[in-house]
Amino acid sequence: MPFRQVYSGKSVLVTGHTGFKGSWLSQWLIAMGARVVGYSLDPPTQPSHFELIGLSKRLDRDIRADVRDYGRLAQVISEAKPDFVFHLAAQPLVRLSYQEPRETIDTNVMGTVNVLEALRKANRDAVALMITTDKVYENREWLHAYREVDPLGGYDPYSASKAGAELVISAYQRSFFSKLVDAPKGPAIAVASTRAGNVIGGGDWAVDRIVPDCIRHLEQKQKIPVRNKTSTRPWQHVLEPLGGYLLLGAEIRRALHGEPRDPGRLAELCGPFNFGPALSSNRTVLELVVEVLKHWPGDWEDRSNPNSHHEAGMLNLTTDKAFHVLGWRPRWDFERTVRETVTWYAGALKAQTDVAAVASMTMGQIRAYEASVVS
Repeated sequence: MPFRQVYSGKSVLVTGHTGFKGSWLSQWLIAMGARVVGYSLDPPTQPSHFELIGLSKRLDRDIRADVRDYGRLAQVISEAKPDFVFHLAAQPLVRLSYQEPRETIDTNVMGTVNVLEALRKANRDAVALMITTDKVYENREWLHAYREVDPLGGYDPYSASKAGAELVISAYQRSFFSKLVDAPKGPAIAVASTRAGNVIGGGDWAVDRIVPDCIRHLEQKQKIPVRNKTSTRPWQHVLEPLGGYLLLGAEIRRALHGEPRDPGRLAELCGPFNFGPALSSNRTVLELVVEVLKHWPGDWEDRSNPNSHHEAGMLNLTTDKAFHVLGWRPRWDFERTVRETVTWYAGALKAQTDVAAVASMTMGQIRAYEASVVS
């Protein structure tokens, strides 16, 4: 991989490491030789990918705390002295945000503020990747793909909270951190935000997400309930955006530590980036369900409800910036993304509590994805 050596031996703080994406990212970083400090609440689901792969035993530190606790977070950053920070801790569910709007906004906006403020006060070299979502854009339900420069917005509390987080990230970057990265010497804090499409993959058991819903019902030999069968999403395997985050972080560090420091390159890198699949992976929810059923036979039923909470009907990202600035592009098509996802769940069901087997399966998919990048 083009970034493997960059992370080897480095201290990396991952907030939200007990979650779906955070546990995959932490495992990948550890495999590259990073010393990973995790900062998160307990795993949000049972079962959880974090526990099934026995991740806690391979972390440098496994800290259970809330990103809303600024004092604790600042203490951890001061002690860990991270070379990299990947901020994933969040309330990530649209439908839950309707039930808990205040908690969603508090976690997603103030949690982001706390990470950035703690880094500012630490005043030492660090590369921070702030992970948000494709739902930060003011969704006009149009056909064209959203670009990083398109207006931010949010119909639901979740989307609004993530758009708010993006505004905070931009304000800190321009008000504080850009002055540091432009300086020829001294501590530099470089920050970028990442906006990924609809991420799927093994180990996600969140409620109100279509793939976990599929797996839960297929395990019980029940019909899969499909709420929004015509809604279109940019489906991508979890390793796709994670690979983008890792590449972006590595490129920022190279620009920071070049001789001399490269402010022009840093200006390209310290901003928002979309990471999404190829256009052919923009499929409806029903198309996704039908593809899942090719690998795990079963049936589905229409549970559309015109009175349910609003969710975007059409959403698509352009990844031109990631391609031209980073050389990043998606590697797994829609069919392989679904196949790898269902294969992981089927293998985990077979392995049951065999931690070594599930961890090996996770690493097997990471290695397969790495091979697709270098091939």
